[in-house]
Amino acid sequence: MNQAVLLAVLFLYALSLYADASRAGRLFRGLGLLLHAGYIFYRGFSLGRLPLVGVHDTVLFYAFSTAGFAVLVEWKQKLSGLCRRVFPVVLLLLVVSMFSKRVDTPLPPVLNTYWFELHVALSFISYALFTLGMGLGLLYLKDGEPTLERLQYSTILTGYSLFSLSMVFGGIWAQFAWGTYWLWTPKELWTTILWLYYSLYLHGRLVRGWFGRPVAWMGIAGFAIMMFLYLGVSLLMKSSHSFS
Repeated sequence: MNQAVLLAVLFLYALSLYADASRAGRLFRGLGLLLHAGYIFYRGFSLGRLPLVGVHDTVLFYAFSTAGFAVLVEWKQKLSGLCRRVFPVVLLLLVVSMFSKRVDTPLPPVLNTYWFELHVALSFISYALFTLGMGLGLLYLKDGEPTLERLQYSTILTGYSLFSLSMVFGGIWAQFAWGTYWLWTPKELWTTILWLYYSLYLHGRLVRGWFGRPVAWMGIAGFAIMMFLYLGVSLLMKSSHSFS
């Protein structure tokens, strides 16, 4: 049943890529988002908690946040081509989620705190915004429209702000869980690297006056670092974030 629902979401998103900016494409994206949201709510209701533990649920939430933001921004800004550049990432995330183990057990005491839930939810919302920044950067490189580069900047700035807040909540959670605000594990180190990278991007954009194609490429490169942080570090290296 679970796999069938995710396959349906995957199929609808794939159809939306094929139809793209047409009315059918918008319809497929809308139906996919509704089904995607319904599955996440079903997971939360059946578990009696936020479904934000383990690769299956976190990747699914990341994919939903990315798809939702892409559809919203494309509609609000009257853009064409943003979903086409972002939804391949969403499709890949759905495939990863489908083949990942679900964590259906109650939360262990170390995770049973709203600090953890705030930390994880904000982290993946910021990941979605960084992914959107990548898509806007690609669109700017193609069209050269200055408003796209400015939109990329504002999107990454919002993601950076939420990511910074998630780091604060993560530190508070770590203090409650392990008695320290910081652990020297690969996850924490690469999180800091990602934060510093986007700090450099924003510093260059705001203080140094960088703009244009080099800055767009910086936003795209930040997405690559972020994907390594989540999929590379989380799946290949042992850290304080390994619970499944």
